[in-house]
Amino acid sequence: MDAVTAKKEWRGGAHLLGLVAVSLLAGVVVGLVAASFRLALEWAELRRVVVLEWARASPVGVGLVIAGCALAAALAAWLVQRFSPDSAGSGIPHVETVLQHDAPISTWRLVPVKFVGGLLAIGSGQALGREGPSVQMGATLAHEVGRWFGWTRMDCRSLLAAGAGAGLSTAFNAPIGGSVFVLEELVRRFDTRITIVTFGASSAAIGVTRLMLGSRAEFPLGEIVEPALAALPGFLLLGLLLGFAGVAYNRLIMGMLAMSDRAERIPRAARAAGVGAIVGVIGLLIPSAVGGGDLLTTGALHWDGTKAWWILAGLLLLRFVLGPLSYAAQTPGGLFAPLLAVGAQAGVLYGLGWNLLADAAWPRMHVEPPVMGVIAMVGLFAAVVRAPLTGIVLVAEMTVGTKLLLPMIGVCIGAMLVPTAMGNEPIYESLKLRAMRVSAKRG
Repeated sequence: MDAVTAKKEWRGGAHLLGLVAVSLLAGVVVGLVAASFRLALEWAELRRVVVLEWARASPVGVGLVIAGCALAAALAAWLVQRFSPDSAGSGIPHVETVLQHDAPISTWRLVPVKFVGGLLAIGSGQALGREGPSVQMGATLAHEVGRWFGWTRMDCRSLLAAGAGAGLSTAFNAPIGGSVFVLEELVRRFDTRITIVTFGASSAAIGVTRLMLGSRAEFPLGEIVEPALAALPGFLLLGLLLGFAGVAYNRLIMGMLAMSDRAERIPRAARAAGVGAIVGVIGLLIPSAVGGGDLLTTGALHWDGTKAWWILAGLLLLRFVLGPLSYAAQTPGGLFAPLLAVGAQAGVLYGLGWNLLADAAWPRMHVEPPVMGVIAMVGLFAAVVRAPLTGIVLVAEMTVGTKLLLPMIGVCIGAMLVPTAMGNEPIYESLKLRAMRVSAKRG
């Protein structure tokens, strides 16, 4: 095939039409699996609440819960190590490596390991998100669908990117956010063909997901009062503070992973069991503090002043450490959902402090604390991942907060400026480089 023919085939015609049809089919498959994963996690989290309530009233139950959490984490880590090493952690850095560095994609057996391992880890209370497994399973499934139908290697890579976007769309019920994530974070360029197949896969996946789960937004806020322009300096300051927080969070994640690597003489399953036991203890003491973080995010975004600020601050500090600690266990689970929970809590706390200043200086600067929580979700995401457009679109879709687009942009300025000026790498870039070093050491 000459270059002119290849260029025409790349740009359109029956070839592209067929690829879109396959992307729709891949989206259906991804939607079924990712939505089933969400349903399984919801079931596991409900069972966890019941078990924790029972265990707190029984000395025997306390020991059983701690042992059960340790066993679940150990089993998840063992499944990863034994059957699919690429399924450790979020999985998003692995997908990026495949797309950006032409690395080999994992086989289909990653999917059951990611599904079961993620269910064990997140369901038992580790502070990990469902989106990482959903993205990696979606990418793998879409790639396999393309391969089963005999599409070229280049076409299968396009489907892989589309499947990743479909997985993220399903995880957060955010079809546009998943597509933006593919272009901004995974391929890091606007590619017309990848955009088309990603829209196809995401739309099909969301269609299946909404049939199974409904179409309700993840964190609906009801009526939002748009902040006055006088409050804009508050959003810029919040962005700067979140920039520093993002650098600290990234360093904490990498530091926890480095500590785990230095303990390589201890079997990985045993290290994960230790993390699981800690999670079990925390769950017994503060049940709402464990798990993916959706309950904490919802609570922060519906803050009504009935809880003391110091309780919110304590949960914030706990989750700031628990997320990186859970990730260091290298069981299947993502970073997005825990990150959004930390951002929401930080934003509400900041809003309380900002309003004290506003009430004393200029009441027009007053902003409802839950609104600050929504904006801080975007800011911390931008500071850690360095993908502001993805953060803005995801949070807007999850909260129906389109009135907050200007403050979201304002907070991203400082959130991106601080880590960039400090030379702090985006978290997925750091995780990719670490994975390459580990792979080279093994080789």
